[in-house]
Order: sequence, then structure tokens, then C-alpha cells
Amino acid sequence: MLKLGVNIDHTATLRQARYKGYTHGEPDPVSVALLCEEAGADGITAHLREDRRHIQDRDIFALRQQIKTRLNMEMANNPEMVEIALRLKPDIVCIVPERRQEVTTEGGLDALGQESSLTETVRRLKDSGIEVSLFLSPDTAQIEAARRIGSQFIELHTGAFAEACYVGPDAEEAEVQRLITAANQAHQLGLKVNAGHGINYTNIRQIYRVPHLVELNIGHSIISRSVTVGIVRAVQEMLELMKEYKQ
Repeated sequence: MLKLGVNIDHTATLRQARYKGYTHGEPDPVSVALLCEEAGADGITAHLREDRRHIQDRDIFALRQQIKTRLNMEMANNPEMVEIALRLKPDIVCIVPERRQEVTTEGGLDALGQESSLTETVRRLKDSGIEVSLFLSPDTAQIEAARRIGSQFIELHTGAFAEACYVGPDAEEAEVQRLITAANQAHQLGLKVNAGHGINYTNIRQIYRVPHLVELNIGHSIISRSVTVGIVRAVQEMLELMKEYKQ
């Protein structure tokens, strides 16, 4: 069955809008994560960024201590984050690109251009018992690099697909086909396939055409929906939709 990882970053975004610089505030990302688990989420995703714009160090360590499902730590490939991950020991790390000026992670990681440094980072994380995923655009060369680097997973960046859904059927179909090709390639190379970015309650049915998916990581859409229906119901509604996925 297709798994759901709920990205709780934007609960911290809301908190930091009012409580930046404080060691308290609401909403509490950990409390939200626990409600997501209660609703049936298979895991919790949180991105500890270099600039700490939303998730804080105290959040990620509290998540590790309190959640009962799978903790997916998103992070940039830099020495500070690697050391934090080695102390935290999340179940899985997803290495993502990170630019200070972006609102959220845009585009996939350049695994090909960072192959040497990523290989060393992945080795250290795996030696510590942490699974590793690379957040990649559906690109043949990048997926081949992921195999050489040694990651067990890739997470397909679905942002271009999500944007294409607003352009028109032809653009949408082209992006779906890119995702299908990439998922098949990754599977043939022995990589497990996750997907995320911009997936919502409407476009998710097109994602079901992509084979070999293990997990979807969805944040903004669920958190946005929770404003009107509550986080438990928002997660449950997404899980209900995900039952339609067939390998």
C-alpha cells in the first residue's frame, strides 16, 4: 500500500510568523505530527533548513523522541546538517537542494554535479544506520548518479508536474510521462521511489499513473486543508484518496 509522509514544515512557518526568536509558540509542530499519526499517517517529514526559517533544532529532536512512526529529515548536504543527522538518527534522510532566496525547495538536487561529496555523506549516514534518499527531478543522468552515490531511495520532485496541471492537458501529460520514465528507470536500477512537492487532493490521481511508488510526502496541501477541516480529517481524506493507487 502507498504510504503517506506528512510534511509539517508549514505549521512551524505559521508559528515563526509570530514567535520567531522565542522558545515557545503555536502551533506546535510536534503536537501536529502526533495528530497526523493518530489520523493514520505512515511518517512525518520535517526540513531543518540552514536559516531555520521554520523547523527549529528543538522541533526535530522532539519529533525524534515523541513520534512513533517514521521520521524523514530533509536537509541540505552540508557539514552542519550531516552532524545533526548523525546525532538525531532519523529513520531516513532526504538530501535536498537549498537556496536562501526560495520560499520552498524548488527543483531537484544536482546529484551529478555533487557526486563526490554526496557519496561521502551517504556513506556516513548509512554507516550510522540511516536510510538515504535524494530529492531529484525526473532526469536520467541524475537518477544514474543516485545509484552510483549509493542512496537507497530517490524522491521524485513533482513540482514541474504540479505546475503543468495549471497549464493544460498536454503539459500535464508530458510531465506525467517524465515521472513514469524516471520511476521505471530507478526501479530497474534497484532504487526505491518516493515522490513529493505540489501534490494535492486534485492532482494526486494523475500521480497514480507513476509505477513503483513507495511513499508520497505531502505538506502544504494537507496543512492548508487543515485550516478548514482540522488536521486529522485532512490527513484522513488524503489517505482515503491514496487507497486508489495500484502498482
